Amino acid sequence: MRVTQSMLSNNMLRNLSKSYTSMNKYMDQLTTGKKINRPSDDPVIAMKGMRYRTEVGNVEQFQRNITEMHTWMDTSDETLDETTQILNKLRELTVQSANETYDADQRKAIKKEVDQLKLQLVEVANTKVNNKYIFNGTQTTEKPITVEDDGSLTFNTSDFNPVMLEVTSGTQLQANVNPANVFSEELFQSVSDLSNALENDDTAALDSLIGELDNHINNTVGERADLGARMNRVELIESRLEGQQITARDMMSKNEDADIAEVIMNLTSQEAIHRAALSAGSRVIQPTLLDFLR
Repeated sequence: MRVTQSMLSNNMLRNLSKSYTSMNKYMDQLTTGKKINRPSDDPVIAMKGMRYRTEVGNVEQFQRNITEMHTWMDTSDETLDETTQILNKLRELTVQSANETYDADQRKAIKKEVDQLKLQLVEVANTKVNNKYIFNGTQTTEKPITVEDDGSLTFNTSDFNPVMLEVTSGTQLQANVNPANVFSEELFQSVSDLSNALENDDTAALDSLIGELDNHINNTVGERADLGARMNRVELIESRLEGQQITARDMMSKNEDADIAEVIMNLTSQEAIHRAALSAGSRVIQPTLLDFLR
């Protein structure tokens, strides 16, 4: 086969174009720090990258859910602690006022404090987090307990549905507390009965209310213990997710990130090859008539 001048020129241009393409690939890797910049560069790496990114995204979403879970649980725990303190104070006042040494006026003075503690219980029951009521199940926009103009209470907690958050794939945990076990109508009825007994100077009723308050305290402590058990589980899951996130990011990095030292070596080598190709091409291509006339 006869090799012509145009064939030499075309081959040299084609090879130089391939050399430029290789150098451009290494420059892209050096600039972005990634092995590939489009799926067509390496479909296998691209497919694995999508899978790893999905896993990292899932872990990050679970971590956001756990952050929301902590907000609900921590606030609920603090609120239940305050509730227990209020109930213990009410029990203390009940025992104190049941003492026969107290007269009617002293019991009426204690009644005023009991009424204020009752209002504080209502305020605690209506605790909000991120503008959501945490003691009314999924009805987070509806106030659990409403104080009417005449001082009576309206309870909106009958249709309780737990707030469930997914913390790992296929695992959901309850983020809130059932208000029926803490801020029940029975609790506020007991506090109202205590206020009435103090108003009427009824020591017999005061004695009977001590047991009722003990039951309400036990209910609150039991609900807080259940909440604490769930909080401990959330902490364990959170620790496991942190490990999963590190592993997933490491796998994604190994799959996608370029070895910068290797890329620099490849780029340097390709530049040397490119210069050699230019030099060889300038010698192989037949000189023109003008070159002979110089």
